[in-house]
Amino acid sequence: MAKQIIPNLYRIGIPLPGSPLKAVNCYLIKGGKRFLLIDTGWNQRECKDKMLCELGALGVDLNKTDIFITHLHADHCGLAADLATRTSTVYINDVEAFAVNLESDRKRENDQELNEVFTRNGYPEEELKRSLESHPGRVHGLSRRIDFEILREGDALRIGDYSFRAVATPGHSLGHMCLYEAKMKVLVAGDHILSDITPNIAFTLRIQNPLKKYLESLEKIRSMDIGLVLPGHRRTIDDHKARIGELREHHRHRLTEVLSALKDGDKTAYEIAPFITWNIGFSSWELFPYPPKRFAFGETLAHLKYLEEEGSVRQRTWQDKILFSLV
Repeated sequence: MAKQIIPNLYRIGIPLPGSPLKAVNCYLIKGGKRFLLIDTGWNQRECKDKMLCELGALGVDLNKTDIFITHLHADHCGLAADLATRTSTVYINDVEAFAVNLESDRKRENDQELNEVFTRNGYPEEELKRSLESHPGRVHGLSRRIDFEILREGDALRIGDYSFRAVATPGHSLGHMCLYEAKMKVLVAGDHILSDITPNIAFTLRIQNPLKKYLESLEKIRSMDIGLVLPGHRRTIDDHKARIGELREHHRHRLTEVLSALKDGDKTAYEIAPFITWNIGFSSWELFPYPPKRFAFGETLAHLKYLEEEGSVRQRTWQDKILFSLV
């Protein structure tokens, strides 16, 4: 059931069946003449039924509803095309809009290029194929192309008594964007800051050093006057500076684990990943399901890229595989 967080702003929990995330937090703002929905859940029947039920209980007219998407991941944008009407405006960052609306053959090319990078870093080809087949972004993504309205850093988004400012926070994705309401000191954070889990910061073709980007974005948010963070998953956050400190420490520890894994010799990113502490609920790397294993591997590679740019590790190619070693 939707919960009112502050006046005219409601949190709607949309289930993510089979996902360790369990649910995504979407937010609905009543603005008098119009409504604003922030994020949507997967393009899946159970998600859509739940969303329509909750919106109906809140008295929402989809013909008077606009949508803001924090970032391109399917749990945040998957239902946008099904919920948007001819009178809806769907807002997103320009970088994310380009990626979401890529033609299917371009997406296949990108998948192939990324898979080649993963394979060179040790990921078994058959596992890659299976992980892509069950990837949430492929299974639960948009049902059609959307003509987005682009929001950029500093742009205003007004709804009722609320005046939000768009804040670019790249890292979790290249075009990830938060909304900040200065009067209420509220940050709608998407997946940039989460309470009791850490956002996945994974290597992609579009961000060569995503961890660096993410840490820079954390510092940007840390300096802001925020009283309440509304995250994309789990519970709200009252002390954003303390949570940012915990997130920074988490990544510092993970970087240490990567360095420790290399003390006994060169390894591929895939060979390093089992040495890292993953809070996924499986006793060994071999037992990880395909999508979480792909996400964990991507995060391992992101940390290696960060360490490489910092000058702590180096890479070399041996028999078509990329090996990392300590400097």
